[in-house]
Amino acid sequence: MKGLRNLILVTTSVVGLASAAQAQTVQADSPANAQTRSDSQATTAPTEADTANDIVVTSYAQSLRNAIDIKRNANAVVDAISAEDIGKFPDRNVAESLSHIPGVSIDRRFGEGEKVAILGTDPALNRMLLDGHALATADWGGNDNDPSSRTFNYSLLAPELVDRLEVYKSPEARLEDGSLGGTVIVRTRRPLDLDANSIFASAGYSYNDRADKGNIRGSGLYSWKNKDETFGILLAGTYDRQQLVRSGVEFFGYEQGAGRFFQTQQDADGNSVLVRGADNQPVLKNPNATVSGGSRQDLADAYLPFGINYAYFQQKRERASIAGTVQYRPTDDLTFTVTGLHIKGNYNNYSQSMYTIPGAWTGDVLQSATVSNGVVTQASFGAANSQSAQLDTLVRRTSLKTDNLNFFADWEGDGGAKISFAGGWSKATGGRNPEYLFNVQTKLPFSYAITPTSAEVNFVGDPTDPANYFTNPNNNDATIEGKPVIINGQQLNAAQIGGLDYSVTTDRDAFGGFDATLPLQGGGIFTDLLIGARVTDHVNRIDARGVNTYLQQSLTGDQLGVDTLVTPSGVFDGTGGSGNATQYLNLPDQAVIDILANAINTPLINKVGASSSVRESTVASYVQLNFDSSGFRGNLGGRLVYTRDISRYALTLPTTENPNPVPVPTRTSTDYLKFLPAFNIAYEVTPDLILRGAFAKVIARPRYQDLAASITQNDVTFDAGGGNPNLKPYESKNYELTAEYYPKPGALISLELYRREIDNYIVNTRVEGVSLFNSLQGQVVSGYSVSRPINAGKAKVNGVLINGQAEIWGGFGIQANYSYQDSSTSTVIADSAVLNLPYLSKHTVNVIPYFESGPFQARVNYNYRSAYFRTIGRLGSQEMVAPYSQLDAQIAYSITPNVTVTLNAQNLLDETYLQYSGTRDRPSAFYKNGRTFVANISFRM
Repeated sequence: MKGLRNLILVTTSVVGLASAAQAQTVQADSPANAQTRSDSQATTAPTEADTANDIVVTSYAQSLRNAIDIKRNANAVVDAISAEDIGKFPDRNVAESLSHIPGVSIDRRFGEGEKVAILGTDPALNRMLLDGHALATADWGGNDNDPSSRTFNYSLLAPELVDRLEVYKSPEARLEDGSLGGTVIVRTRRPLDLDANSIFASAGYSYNDRADKGNIRGSGLYSWKNKDETFGILLAGTYDRQQLVRSGVEFFGYEQGAGRFFQTQQDADGNSVLVRGADNQPVLKNPNATVSGGSRQDLADAYLPFGINYAYFQQKRERASIAGTVQYRPTDDLTFTVTGLHIKGNYNNYSQSMYTIPGAWTGDVLQSATVSNGVVTQASFGAANSQSAQLDTLVRRTSLKTDNLNFFADWEGDGGAKISFAGGWSKATGGRNPEYLFNVQTKLPFSYAITPTSAEVNFVGDPTDPANYFTNPNNNDATIEGKPVIINGQQLNAAQIGGLDYSVTTDRDAFGGFDATLPLQGGGIFTDLLIGARVTDHVNRIDARGVNTYLQQSLTGDQLGVDTLVTPSGVFDGTGGSGNATQYLNLPDQAVIDILANAINTPLINKVGASSSVRESTVASYVQLNFDSSGFRGNLGGRLVYTRDISRYALTLPTTENPNPVPVPTRTSTDYLKFLPAFNIAYEVTPDLILRGAFAKVIARPRYQDLAASITQNDVTFDAGGGNPNLKPYESKNYELTAEYYPKPGALISLELYRREIDNYIVNTRVEGVSLFNSLQGQVVSGYSVSRPINAGKAKVNGVLINGQAEIWGGFGIQANYSYQDSSTSTVIADSAVLNLPYLSKHTVNVIPYFESGPFQARVNYNYRSAYFRTIGRLGSQEMVAPYSQLDAQIAYSITPNVTVTLNAQNLLDETYLQYSGTRDRPSAFYKNGRTFVANISFRM
């Protein structure tokens, strides 16, 4: 019903704005033969006919007009977002702005939009190009949303630096390859395009109600050029600090009760089967346990949560950036441009996870269980033999850094001939540097109860009492990657309690190439010939090091020699999590560091098995013909791309004879050659109606770390993952059909149909019961769940996008769009054929009413997206994200023509991010990120 209400809302909005636009239609000349410049830099200002009969248009409406002009004059299917003025981008986050475009959506797992999905393809399969060129990127090491992918974390990019965003949904041969859904081109400002001595400065304060903390931010820009407009310099800087507090409940997949609660034995064929009593019902490990809601057989067939985790996450995000551009124009037809960008971000974070593993840890002490609809919705357990729950504390130190330097030389002759040379280098680093990990366990009896939107865990005893916790009591002969840990001349026999993990990603990109436009004379339909070539060398590397920490005697929490706290009250309010598990032992970050420092530590060693690198070299060339005749315009061409990948990693393969082997360095090389044709056509039926069509073959390369086959593992949760160096690139045939109606300046109604036919789609498969060496237990354990990517098969995505915007009356206006997207898959993963592709919501709605008059401006952004498949999780769990709504608002007032005060509110609905496993009665996660309020004052001249 919620999806239906949203559909009705956007349909009403589009119909309303269409009527408003028609009522005010002014017949205006449209630039029928306008061509998009080969560098995609040109914007078209409103013509005299556009403005002659109009009321005065203020800033936000003018930015929408600029975006419409870009879309209207493009030869491909393009949407754009234009800044209102210097430092006045529509949103505080570039990703949030992109989500207003039809067919573009973002995931808000950590509250703030970071990466974008375009036309039903997940973020890793879309490119972000800064001024037309790729930018190296790295993440902070705790975000599973897209590690080591080829996209970009947009939260790192200050919107003050952005002039406009262009989203190419249909490619042209001249555009860099590598996107399945679309390519985002971020255009920054140039000093020779601005007035001399342009100045912008701002200062602001933000407050998050869940973090209950405030932060400051500021930015500035100065642009200068000489009187002859032959030399210009632009400098810009930003600083932003943000406090995030995210709390919620997580579930580690689901498993059947048969092997956990019941006695088993081997049959004649060596298979494990249930032991049955005289009544032919399976026999419980604890014969005194009771079952309600069904029989013991129903309990054996039902699914229970593998783990229930009360997660408390805090992060301080501190970002600073410096950007500079120098331009020199020695002659009217030659321009040299140098751009540089430095981004530094500190993403230090602290998290605590208090989790139970009901079946594996306490299945033998089950006291009661309730079965409903095939799910064990309630259960209680006695005191555990070894442990009933565990508290993990992680303290991450993370510094992100991105450096970028590009050089451009552009020559343009009098006859329209152009040639551009470009070269650049960028490097990014990030990751865990280090991550301090410490864990303790408890044996307290407990019970749980779950519903689709809630979880309640209660311990019999006090989970805040340090005396109820103890460190790992299992002493073993310590080894690291198959080598014994030697302390004082002999192998250490002790229990691991945690350690330090250094896992730093380095991403480096270097490119060089040229683009040329040759006008074609002679009166034929072809107007320009475009040719170009590019060579790129890219390295993505993970360097892992570590320190293991041990104790030879188990200590209780009150014996650790540090001050302990309690999880703050109210942290889990509103998340769906309840019970006394919402407050548990809390170890401050410095306490964790001190505990580890005062224990037995190995020297810092390089972890060969967790380190890897992928070097990717590409050579591409293209030919493109632009055409324009009798109302038809567009382009056709092809791109020839050669790719070579060299993956370096280490394999660790335990056997019965050698259960704890040393990792073996391995190298795999692959290459492929692809021809990628592209065709775009636009027909102007009338000056106000444009029909478009497009076809292209495209590729998207696998994530870098998917190409490295080394296995990394978590010896606590028995999770492991590795790559596959023989992965093929995604390939797709892309189709687009659009109809665009421009009834008056500032108004647009469009219909877009698209289709993606994808081959070699990559999905993560999971193999259960894999045997790996467990360093905590000092032996091979057969219960690991190992994830590995494969080219699983084919996929098809179809979509319908409806978009409209209009200046209605008296300063009121509206933007609205609706997207319907669906997919079908053919994979080797059981049941996954019924799922949409990752990050694809069937229904997405945006409604943005606005008002501006004189110095006052107000805007409301409402976004809704229906449920979407996110990933294959532990135990083959099909992780879905429930429908999500976001409501933001902005008010701005210009005190003077140069000074503006702005108030922003984000996530006013305080929406819960809810994730479930296949069906709604199997919840996977509930998160709350809180509302954010921002006050800002800016000055420009």
